[in-house]
Amino acid sequence: MLTAPQFSPAALQIVRARIVRAAERAGRDPGSIRLLAVSKQQPAALVRAAAAAGQTEFGENYVQEGIDKVTALADVPGLVWHFIGQLQGNKTRDVAERFDWVHTVDRERIAWRLSAQRPHDAAPLQVLLQVRLADEPGKAGVTPAQVPALAAAVAALPRLRLRGLMCIPPPAADQDAQRRPFRQLRELMESLGAAGYSLDTLSMGMSDDLEAAVLEGATIVRVGTAIFGRRPG
Repeated sequence: MLTAPQFSPAALQIVRARIVRAAERAGRDPGSIRLLAVSKQQPAALVRAAAAAGQTEFGENYVQEGIDKVTALADVPGLVWHFIGQLQGNKTRDVAERFDWVHTVDRERIAWRLSAQRPHDAAPLQVLLQVRLADEPGKAGVTPAQVPALAAAVAALPRLRLRGLMCIPPPAADQDAQRRPFRQLRELMESLGAAGYSLDTLSMGMSDDLEAAVLEGATIVRVGTAIFGRRPG
């Protein structure tokens, strides 16, 4: 008989401790780095248990699954919901209405729809541009050369607030190799800052490479497996 997945508060504490150690190594304030628990394909009960252990920010990859969890946990105060999956045009209204952040904006058309569909009684939707740093067929994101034009378009939209950049680099075998794309993303955001944009967020790093990301300036790390274990079959 298969046993139901269980949440371990100890696993959450281990991830938090990893962030603290990496921040201290980088000479950074650990409080400047936010842990985003990636809860895709995890039951709402596990998300509720993580919230009870003090986790407040959760990332979902699939629109309907995410909305189901937002609804199921509406009684839990203070939760912040991030959409971190690829977004189709016919799903933008659901995300604009129910999520607080979107990490994966890579087309002006998607940004325009999110802005137009964001409720006027809600705070502006916090958005990040997804950047593709390597030539990986099928992977979403804009190239570094395309970032300035997309940033200008997004920054002009009234119901969005452009906060920074996000990436999902290919796996690397050692920490030095892991750090290179994260450094490239940080330098890209610094160049936008020099051009006059007020940006403060780098969403980069996951279970296997969060230390490298923190060393290069990550302000949000997206961690799923190290918190919840392997996703249900």
